[in-house]
Amino acid sequence: MLAGLAPARRRLVLLLLALVLVAVAAVTAAVVVPRLTDDGPGVAATQDDVPGPVLLVPGYGGSTSALQVLADRLTATGRDATVVAVPGDGTGDLTASADVLAGAVDDALARTGADSVDVVGYSAGGVIARLWAADGGAGQARRVVTLGSPHHGTTVADLAAGVLPTECPEGCRQLTTGSELLSRLNAGDETPEGPTWVSVWTTADQTVTPPDSAVLEGAVDLRVQDVCADSRVAHGQLPTDALVQGIVLAQLAAGPPVELGSADCARLSAG
Repeated sequence: MLAGLAPARRRLVLLLLALVLVAVAAVTAAVVVPRLTDDGPGVAATQDDVPGPVLLVPGYGGSTSALQVLADRLTATGRDATVVAVPGDGTGDLTASADVLAGAVDDALARTGADSVDVVGYSAGGVIARLWAADGGAGQARRVVTLGSPHHGTTVADLAAGVLPTECPEGCRQLTTGSELLSRLNAGDETPEGPTWVSVWTTADQTVTPPDSAVLEGAVDLRVQDVCADSRVAHGQLPTDALVQGIVLAQLAAGPPVELGSADCARLSAG
């Protein structure tokens, strides 16, 4: 067909065809390539890049002083960190504490304009965080880190409930190894979809017994002794120990949870 055209007209047609091909290639690059490389909205990797405020939840007894030390260290790194005061000194119904956490999360998101929060639950605070997540909070969380939490109960609570029942209030009874609350919480998915989960615990724990009650199915399982083999950090020292604080800061950084091992011991212990 082109052979029958005059040379000048043939050159014009070829030029127009070349321009059309260039335009098609540009449209393909703009539309198809992003579809091949974009992970899409709402995926964990995108959310992981933008850490929001941190809420720290105390354990049985409700003391906020130890967690405040960790909160101050987070604040020093530029994070917005708040210790949540749980009702009843943390010895009452853990579901009531989960409701208080839910309100604190809503307040933090409204105050900061962030899309999600990070939650650190110490001891029973980790169970409180799980109750909140299971009741819909998982959609508001980027990461949940638990410190020495009795996810499957502790025989210390069993002993208290059996020998001194009057000294074992509702929160204590809910932390027994066969409690209805923990049985219900562990019956389904122990780590609801939404946040990434990290469980930090110590083999020297004499409050959460056995210590591996802190292992949470579906979470990054991180024994303190996997990082520093000679660590003897006890349950009560977890929020204030320099190494544990270093582990928490590493796990709350932007991006997914990080693999930690003996090569990280000195760096994380430095404080």
